Amino acid sequence: MNDYDNKLEKFLIPLIKDLKEPKIFEMGVRDGISTKKIINICEKNNGKLYSVDIDDCSNISSNKKWKFIHGRDDDFEKIKDIVPQNLDLIFLDTLHEADHVEKIFYMYFNFLKNGGYFVIDDISFLPYLKEKDGNNFYCEINNKETFERVLEIYNCNEKKFDINFSFLSSGLAIIQKKTNENLNLRLPINSRSFSFKNFLRLLWKKIKN
Repeated sequence: MNDYDNKLEKFLIPLIKDLKEPKIFEMGVRDGISTKKIINICEKNNGKLYSVDIDDCSNISSNKKWKFIHGRDDDFEKIKDIVPQNLDLIFLDTLHEADHVEKIFYMYFNFLKNGGYFVIDDISFLPYLKEKDGNNFYCEINNKETFERVLEIYNCNEKKFDINFSFLSSGLAIIQKKTNENLNLRLPINSRSFSFKNFLRLLWKKIKN
């Protein structure tokens, strides 16, 4: 089992494996690793999986528990007429750039039922640092920006959803909806890391050492 499989089995599949008649929306199919796992659960529990991808991935499965949508994940007008409301899980695994992740999160969060999960793949930049085997500039920077963006969204909405992170492989953000209220817009986190007070703190630490 590779790291991606392991990540899904440990953190994604347990969210849905015991649900009766689960309704799931997956953005990003590619070679169908997550798609096939979710279809198996839908087959056992009489659920339905809706997947969207800009590539034609319709040959991944012919299972009637799966509906493939050939198109962009941000084509809201098309998708809202196909994917039902009151979803148990949304899994975002398409374009891993902060602006896109934010747009998709706000676009579809209200499709979730209370207690439902919005899972975002690729939030850890650690495997892609220059000194690591996965050394990749694009993945490092984009995953780091996505992680920070998710924190900014949470900071403005901490009463509306819970969030946990896995840093296995490229990481996951696991978000659970707590209310049907609309989300607040994201604001930058007003950190004191660059404050004069913190400058003095760091200077004092340096002097002591």
